[in-house]
Amino acid sequence: MRGVILDAASLGEDVDLGPVLSLPGRWVCHEATPAPEVAPRIRDAEVVLSNKVPLTAESLACARCLRLVVVTATGTNNVDLAAATRQGIAVCNARAYATASVAQHTMLLLLALARSLLPAELSARDGTWSRSPFFCVLGHPVMELGDRRLGIVGYGELGREVARLARAFGMQVALAALPGRRYSTAEDYPRMPLADMLPWADVISLHCPLSATTRGLIGAPELARMRPTALLINTARGGIVDEHALLDALCAGRLGGAALDTLECEPPPADSPLLNAALPNLIITPHVAWASREARQRLVEQVGGILREYRAGRFMNRVN
Repeated sequence: MRGVILDAASLGEDVDLGPVLSLPGRWVCHEATPAPEVAPRIRDAEVVLSNKVPLTAESLACARCLRLVVVTATGTNNVDLAAATRQGIAVCNARAYATASVAQHTMLLLLALARSLLPAELSARDGTWSRSPFFCVLGHPVMELGDRRLGIVGYGELGREVARLARAFGMQVALAALPGRRYSTAEDYPRMPLADMLPWADVISLHCPLSATTRGLIGAPELARMRPTALLINTARGGIVDEHALLDALCAGRLGGAALDTLECEPPPADSPLLNAALPNLIITPHVAWASREARQRLVEQVGGILREYRAGRFMNRVN
């Protein structure tokens, strides 16, 4: 087995790649792979591991020996699945390795927005607190989560864990029903059409994959339906939210706040309007919700399991 890892550095220096590199075969490990290098690096590979490096139809067409692509993540939008299927290339992903990490980060972002954490911390450091005639500074909104309404878009592994944590804070939970989807009638929480959920919810949290049907799911019309005090949390994929519409809504005071762990372009340009907005009710973290060391090590171990299954003639977590 000749394997190639395209972006090992994206997994971090503190994880043990032994579950992959110790398997029989010859591995070529690249820290990162720029787009022009993808095709030559995978040309003779039987197995390719990629976290976020795009595998386009053009690059896959050059891979004469390729039999398996393992996405070292859950989302597979970086792979042209139709092209892989046409070429007989199996695509497998990793699942449920970062459930605790992403759900906890989601709650971190929600609490930081609800409690005005960043503006409050700044007021303690910039002299505002020192100049206060009282023992405290009350200029920032503070929201308790108990009885607040949480709308979850995407009720898979991550959505379920966020719902469980939210219930521990006493929140009411409902699930979005997206157009064209069929859902089980036996679920933990009520379903409502997204259009109805938007004005109902105090908080919308996104946990759906990025696809043709979810790209731009939260745009100007959807933001206009949300309460002006509502909070939007996105720890899914950046393309699900129209970033220009979101910035307009925040600047106009039509939305209570937003916290994003992912943007449509990653890494974002230094002049990104969202990054330079400097709004007190906008929090952006650099796609780290998944990135606890425990989660990243579980990911590597699961990828090792996928490769062992492949050697035995089986495809674990195949998506195409």
